[in-house]
Amino acid sequence: MAVIWGLDLKEMQWGKFKSGYMFGNTMYHNRRTKFIIYQLAMILCVVSESLGTAALSDYVDQQKFVSKLDGNVTVHNNDFVGIASYNIFVGIFVATIFGAAFFFDLFWPERQESKGVKTAWKVCSVFACMAALADALAYTYIVASRSAYITGTDPATGGSLLSQFKKAGETPLAYNKNGRAIASVVFLWPGMIFTFVSTYLLWHSLAHIDAHGPMSTHARNEKAATDGASVASTSLDGTAPVTQPAPTHTKPAVSTV
Repeated sequence: MAVIWGLDLKEMQWGKFKSGYMFGNTMYHNRRTKFIIYQLAMILCVVSESLGTAALSDYVDQQKFVSKLDGNVTVHNNDFVGIASYNIFVGIFVATIFGAAFFFDLFWPERQESKGVKTAWKVCSVFACMAALADALAYTYIVASRSAYITGTDPATGGSLLSQFKKAGETPLAYNKNGRAIASVVFLWPGMIFTFVSTYLLWHSLAHIDAHGPMSTHARNEKAATDGASVASTSLDGTAPVTQPAPTHTKPAVSTV
């Protein structure tokens, strides 16, 4: 099997996705904790992204629909379109960084990484935290306090045009009345929190690897005990190794003449 960047591709096996290997294997430092937290960060951010994308698509369709009915009328909802688009980027970025960390730890837990690669992990994880925090704050503000509005006609005509949109009930002008937009924000906040926790675990794991290697403390102790036992094991012919007595030094007699 090919080896790319020092990673043996034969280690990519479906059997490693079994819970016994993923969570029952305690040979590696913080393995189960990282897998759980990484997945929570990814799943929550991606769910938020998906819900936001659904709401975003409806608002874009609404905007096009009204403009098609009357070219002089415009639905202004670009604030939501912008933040929902940014939320898509954040979801993809978080999933890319911690998804990669998850798969690398799953398939190649004892891989050797250069200082530059470790620095890249750290920088990308911190950027993910800052991007997710900015996303959560801006998204919450826009959904909670902002609303789309119509220009180019009177309110009654504008309302009539909006009512013709097939998804009128799902795309209210007030974003805080859009269930999917609210759900997207709700999922984003815990996703952002778990992104911060994932970053801490990633940095802690890299520091542990630099100091002790990827193995957990108990795995290192077991290995040390095994190595010590093998040194004291029987010799090749099956007999116990002969212990040589310590040399004795006899004090020379003092001659008297």
